[in-house]
This record gives sequence, structure tokens and C-alpha cells, in this order.
Amino acid sequence: MRSVELKAHFDGVAPEDAYARIGDFARYPSLVTAIRRVTVHPATRPGRLHSDWEVDFRNGVLSWSEADSFDDERRVISFTQTTGDFETFTGEWEVRTEGDGCAVLFGAKFDFGLPSLAGIIDPVAERVLRETILSVLDGLLGAGSTSTGNVRAAG
Repeated sequence: MRSVELKAHFDGVAPEDAYARIGDFARYPSLVTAIRRVTVHPATRPGRLHSDWEVDFRNGVLSWSEADSFDDERRVISFTQTTGDFETFTGEWEVRTEGDGCAVLFGAKFDFGLPSLAGIIDPVAERVLRETILSVLDGLLGAGSTSTGNVRAAG
């Protein structure tokens, strides 16, 4: 399983505002051309919803559905793929107060379930995921200072 972690700092952006913008998944396709479509379904209960995603990947499209959980008090959004092209895809967004703005932390773990191709596909997927998340953050919150954090393959 591969892990991607990154952290970005945004001066002058209130953590509550950043959290609300990040949680507006339906806006993502207008921010990043690689995100073809996001369909957000009505909340099944407070703080929980489902969303369907289509994202350009190599010469095709990755698609999946995920369960999204919003913890407004902690400003954490967690997601878990329920169906789709990954064997496993989970992660979270966290927004923290930092200096005169906020820090956004993104972490995800994914596995395509193709061990024989992992050495080829996983690095490309990691790069696409990282670039897409940074583009989303730039579109939602403006240019921030970014620390890419750890990228690692886990056994």
C-alpha cells in the first residue's frame, strides 16, 4: 500500500474558511482539469455524505465512490472508497490553526491490488494525486507554502 502526505500553509486564511472550502467537493472540477466530475449526494445523516469521482489518470479515467465524514469541531474530513478502481483508497484532510492563517494536511493510502504492476502504476498515481491536491488547494485557498511530507510505500 502506498501513502501520500503533504502539508501546505496559507497566510491570512481562517481555518474555518479553509475547512468549508475543502469540503465543497462539487467545486473541484472547476479548479482542476484532471478532475472530470464529482457528484455529491445528499447527506445521509449530519456530517456524512457520499460522493462519486472521475479523475484523469494516464490514458484513462479512474472512478470511485466514497463515504465522506466531516468532523467540524476538529476540522477533519475523512474518506473511504466504497466502490471503484482502487482496491483500497482512504485518507483525510485536516485544517489546523497555524500562525496568522492555517495549515492543511492531506494524507491518503491507496492500493490498486495489482502487485505485479505496483512499481509502475503506484509512483504515477502518487504523482497525479499530489499534483491534483496541490492544484485544488491553490484554487480554493490561493498560493501557499507547501511541504510535501512523506511519500512511502508500506508493506
